[in-house]
Formats: sequence, C-alpha cells, structure tokens
Amino acid sequence: MVNRKDVVGLPLVHEGKIRNVYDLGQSYLIVASDRISAFDCVIPTMIPNKGKILHKLSMFWFDFVQNIVPNHIITGNFESFPTMLRQYEYLRDRSMLVKKAKRVDIECIVRGYLAGSGWKEYKNSQTVCGIELPVGLRESSELPEPVFTPSSKERGGKHDENISFEETVKRVGRNVAENLRKISLDLYKKASKYSLSKGIIVADTKFEFGFYDNQLILIDEILTPDSSRFWESDKYEVGKSQDSLDKQYVRDYLEHVNWDKSSPAPEFPEDVVKNTIKKYVSVYEKLTGENL
Repeated sequence: MVNRKDVVGLPLVHEGKIRNVYDLGQSYLIVASDRISAFDCVIPTMIPNKGKILHKLSMFWFDFVQNIVPNHIITGNFESFPTMLRQYEYLRDRSMLVKKAKRVDIECIVRGYLAGSGWKEYKNSQTVCGIELPVGLRESSELPEPVFTPSSKERGGKHDENISFEETVKRVGRNVAENLRKISLDLYKKASKYSLSKGIIVADTKFEFGFYDNQLILIDEILTPDSSRFWESDKYEVGKSQDSLDKQYVRDYLEHVNWDKSSPAPEFPEDVVKNTIKKYVSVYEKLTGENL
C-alpha cells in the first residue's frame, strides 16, 4: 500500500489509511500521503498533492484555533526539521513533528447541518445519533444549534460506530467527555463562522484529542476535506444534497459504480482524480486566501 517515496528510514509506528507515523524518540513525525479512502477502504489510485493540501490546511486551522485548545504541533516547517529528515524532500509541505500524545479513543463529531447518515436517521426517527431534533427539517437544513455526536475510535480494522454521550462518559469519564463536547463545539462554532465569511459552509466535521502532560490537546488533522463536509454558501439550497468540496464526491462516485464497499476498491478514472483535486484545491484556496 505504501508508495516507495513515502518510505522514511525511521521506525514506522502506524500506517493509517492516509497518514504514516514515525517515531523520532521524543516526538512523532506524521506524514500525509496522497492516498484517499472511502467506506474504510484505501483506494488504489493516488490523488496528486492531496497530502500537501491536508497538511497545509490543518496547519492553518491549528494556528487559527490555538486560543481555544492547545495542539500537538511542534513544527510543520520542513526547514526546521532535523538534518536527518531534510534528506527526504518528499516530506516538504506534507509532514509535521508532533508531541507524543496519548490518544483519546473517541471521534468528536460536530454536526451543524442535516446531511449524510444524520439525514437518513432523521427521516426515520427525527433524531441524529439519538438526539431529538425539531419536526419538519429537510435535507441539508441548518440545525437550531450544532450537536456533538461522538463515535467510537476502533482498533484492529473494526468500523467506528456512533455512540451516545453517556456511552462516551462510560468510556472516558464524565469530566473528559464534557470537555471533549465543549471544546469540539467551540472549535466548530469559531471555524464555521470564519468559513462562512469565506463562502464555505462547514456542515459537519470531526476532531481528535489526546493527553500530553495530563492536558487535553488537539491532535491529528482538523477541518480538512477528508474530515469535514464543505459546501459553497452561494450554491446552498435546503431540501437536497449539496455539491460538496470534500471527499463526499468520491463516496458518491463509488456508490454510482455499485462497488460492494469491501476491498479491493476500484481504481479511479482520470476525470474523477482531476475533479477530486479541483475540489480539494478550491476549498483550500477559499479558506486560506492562498494559492496552493
């Protein structure tokens, strides 16, 4: 699964669907590859420069929300890396040195709009992840208030599952669970307000946290097209699915080709690769105001 240029001569701690984590002794090196995944499977086709977009956008957001919660970043600047790492030009603009945090095994999902699995559940029960919502909402409706809908962070290839807040309390303790909820909602509210000023609706997103020196910190990636649902505000229309600037395009393509959602995943045709890149670049440039 690893492209040879992804390989760094360091101990590989974890090879995720998208990121590789290497042990530097006092810190980790996290490298965002150009892989893309959907339905918990890695697609065999690479998306050129996707890892750079994820990295640079995450770095932008980590800086933007640092007044809300500390994060794991030591540096994402290639020129500040140790000399032994700068021999790997591949790492430039796609990797970060981070603190060795102990991950909290909860995915902290915040939903501000009714979409995806949330919309499917609401149609059946007028709830999202068991949270009761007002009658009469339509697909893509903005929720009265953003809701915190955690999921499990499973290991060993198991699928993550939506869990209740009380189940979260059972797993991590009430104090930690309440902090996860409050911080996640605060992050979402600040980021969504900013994004809307740039013409982007953050419909939903997920955060991950860990403990470092007994303090809860933000880790992994944040508010990227892999971890969020982004809509263009000038095209937003309640009552239908939206044309997302995120990974939803890939999911929709895979649904269209009737793939059975089990490995091996199909290769992507050239037009799907180009359209995916275009969406990722577009949301990056809209949110940061920078050309990639």
